[in-house]
Amino acid sequence: MNDEAGSGTDAPPSAARRMSAWTILAVVAAALVVCCCSAAVGLLISWSAGLFHSPT
Repeated sequence: MNDEAGSGTDAPPSAARRMSAWTILAVVAAALVVCCCSAAVGLLISWSAGLFHSPT
């Protein structure tokens, strides 16, 4: 059998590359959101614990 399409779909190879590029961008964006949210939560916890207040 000759499998020139790769995954067996009728989409051209450029569409498969474009889809994987969008997938990579989505994963990177999700990682950035998770990192920013965890950093914000950490700063909020530190602030509420008084780590950023000047000692009196």
